[in-house]
Amino acid sequence: MSLYRAMRRRILTPSVAETRMDVRGFHVKSDAGRELLETVGASFLAGYAYAAEARTGRDAEPRLEQVPTRFRGFAYEGAAMALAVREGLPIGRKTLVAEFLSGRGDDHVYMAYVGVGWAMARLPRFRWGTLHAPDPLLRWLVLDGYGFHQAYFRTEKYVGRHFQELDFPWPAGPAGGQFQWYANHAIDQGIGRAMWFVGGTDPEEVVRLINRFPAERHADLYAGAGLAATYAGGVDESELRRFWELGAHFRPQIAQGAAFAAGARARAGLTVPHNELATQIFCGTSVDAARKVTDEALVGLTDSGRLPAWEVWRRRISAAFAAHITA
Repeated sequence: MSLYRAMRRRILTPSVAETRMDVRGFHVKSDAGRELLETVGASFLAGYAYAAEARTGRDAEPRLEQVPTRFRGFAYEGAAMALAVREGLPIGRKTLVAEFLSGRGDDHVYMAYVGVGWAMARLPRFRWGTLHAPDPLLRWLVLDGYGFHQAYFRTEKYVGRHFQELDFPWPAGPAGGQFQWYANHAIDQGIGRAMWFVGGTDPEEVVRLINRFPAERHADLYAGAGLAATYAGGVDESELRRFWELGAHFRPQIAQGAAFAAGARARAGLTVPHNELATQIFCGTSVDAARKVTDEALVGLTDSGRLPAWEVWRRRISAAFAAHITA
């Protein structure tokens, strides 16, 4: 069985070369920026490989916990993708992601749902029904992950030509159908996160890429970029402030994305100095305080009219940072 699992890992795991900046054709700001982003990609694929080989959804935990703090969340994201891909195979077990989320994966639940979205992009559409994303609020993160994947791997189409699929067929079911119009907003949040990578963490280049999109898409794209700038980093204080300055018209969205990143880092116990710096600049407060804002915004949260609860949550968080945003 160990030989079978090793073969499964080898067959399912993408090559680490796919995450190299020169292979992807992404903007390179500096050697340090390239090293950071390629380490993020390698960490993601390491987590994917651990989960591709693991017997159950939780057997990958010991190896995932050995990934350095700054990159561990990406490894958990990759692990969730691998488990979701395995569930999508005709012979796949159907409880892998649920098992994963019942253990240490719960600390990384945001990244895990994003990882499921990566799997969505790799599975045929008739297998999307296998995706395990039971939380009606966090389910939108699956589309965030899908958007990131498409912008990262199909950059010319999704970033260069601004492709957007009409009537995106997910999430399914009565609730999903009611808010199906929102799918592209969630996808754009993921595309915005990917823009931080495509632009090589260079604020000038990231903003240039975003501003080439139709104006009605900018808010979601800036939110995603703000999240990635805070969670992944790759910039110093002056560059963070430059991004804040260039995105002045979308500071509420940048602050919201930064707060989401702070919440994800704090929940998983993965806060590093860069996260504190970015949260101070974008939200005017600490990681823990920003996380508290996101938690308080969950109180009494429901769908509101035509808006899904996810978008209501985002708007509440933006409003909570209004004083800092207008400063």
